[in-house]
Amino acid sequence: MSRVCQITGKRARVGNNVSHANNKTKRRFYPNLQKKRFYIPEEDKWITLKVSTSAIRTINKNGISAVLKKAKASGNILV
Repeated sequence: MSRVCQITGKRARVGNNVSHANNKTKRRFYPNLQKKRFYIPEEDKWITLKVSTSAIRTINKNGISAVLKKAKASGNILV
């Protein structure tokens, strides 16, 4: 599975390593992804999502049901 957050859609970005001599080489900035299980009380089941830590904070704030509904509307998740 690719390194993409299933809630926010965050993915790896491209940038440069810059040395002290100002040499630039390509590198990738990866999102801080975690594999996490969430319980959905409405459906009485557990789901496993690969989410960024910022998405985990959003889920803690707004609730898993509201976040999943918004993610489905934006097309980030196909659950």
